[in-house]
Amino acid sequence: MDASLLKKVALFEGLTQGQLAKVASIAQVRQYEGSSFIFREGDTGQEMYVIVEGRVRISKNVPGIGEEALAILEKGQYFGEMAVIDDSPRSADAIAHTPCTLWVVERAKLDQLMFTDKDLAYVLLWTFVRTLSERLRETSDKIKAFFAISRF
Repeated sequence: MDASLLKKVALFEGLTQGQLAKVASIAQVRQYEGSSFIFREGDTGQEMYVIVEGRVRISKNVPGIGEEALAILEKGQYFGEMAVIDDSPRSADAIAHTPCTLWVVERAKLDQLMFTDKDLAYVLLWTFVRTLSERLRETSDKIKAFFAISRF
């Protein structure tokens, strides 16, 4: 893995070159064809993903409506990080929107790395908190908009 590519990923931008090299050493490369599922809502998750090439669609299947895309993620973005924080099932589907190459980081390997490098753990955990906070705010705004529309 090329650690310099990780520096462009928001999750890892606060890490030193040495810490980036440590993260790169535990990542695995995985490729997906377009329209293939990376994971499905309800699956048990033990990995998070960084997009190296391609695009990934995060979506939910809404009864009576079908697939509702929540986000289209691009190169340099990450997803599935909730699986490395808690043991809850996946909250949405992740689908290769185009053929893509991903770096996969297993929870157990990241846990071990954070256990041995407390400074790295501090940076990553605060970034996770900010990311989850932003997503919660976006979801709240979407819910407000939905209720505003539904009143008409």
